Amino acid sequence: MRFLFFLCCISLYWHSNSQIQNTDTAKINPKRFLITNSAIGSISVSSIIGLQQLWYSNDEDASFHFFDDSKNWLQMDKYGHAMSSYELTRLMNKAYRWSGLSKNKSMILSASISFGYLSTIEIMDGYSPNWGFSWSDMGANLMGASLFLFQEKYFLKQIFQPKFSFHPTEYSEIRPEVLGQNIAESILKDYNGQSYWISFSPGHLGISAWPKWLMLSLGHSIDGRLKGNSSQYMGYSSNREFLFSLDIDLTEFKVKSKFLASMFTIINSIKLPFPTLIYTEEKLNFSPIYF
Repeated sequence: MRFLFFLCCISLYWHSNSQIQNTDTAKINPKRFLITNSAIGSISVSSIIGLQQLWYSNDEDASFHFFDDSKNWLQMDKYGHAMSSYELTRLMNKAYRWSGLSKNKSMILSASISFGYLSTIEIMDGYSPNWGFSWSDMGANLMGASLFLFQEKYFLKQIFQPKFSFHPTEYSEIRPEVLGQNIAESILKDYNGQSYWISFSPGHLGISAWPKWLMLSLGHSIDGRLKGNSSQYMGYSSNREFLFSLDIDLTEFKVKSKFLASMFTIINSIKLPFPTLIYTEEKLNFSPIYF
């Protein structure tokens, strides 16, 4: 069933592209459009197959079922779902615009592929005995793609930009099987070290004296969470952290190098280290450099 659904998603994806190609050929660069489609298609297929082999291959067969994880990890994983959806949409939109697709068609197609791709993974979860289909995950995926669409449609640019940062914590050493056995795993699994941000420049909100490359950033993180659905575990108590900091919009710097401009576009999703105010447990703390 999972494989059949995946084939249907791929078929729908290519059908959508063929329809757009037939109605927008005057603007599309055929070579670039082919490169974009081939890259997105091959990455999507290979990543799903890889995920199937690495994540689900040892699972026993299970009927499709639901799983309510909306309260796990103080919703940090939902921030991750939303940002993943946003970033996939943003980067695919850049690629389709490069290929010559019109702005409206590019952003709608990118959001549709992003949401469809993540929905495929969620349905695969639904057949896993260790997981399950999560409506809250789907909602977060939809929010991420919608955030991009809304801003592109009504602001004509991405004023409010989701960003990510990470710092190692002691907790991965306490539960490495859950929070990661090395730094690469911990970046994905240790929600205590993750921070999700919304960065924006007042220069894009009518304050002309404010440099558009300098951003204010509001963030959310957690601390002390060793088990997804438990606020207290192994003597540790978990709590939320609300963050206020500065950031830099790398895409505001105009560079001649196309490679450097592309790198700025890709890494602009990373929140750069800056002094940060941290509000937690009704206390306001200060970190001179926060990752």
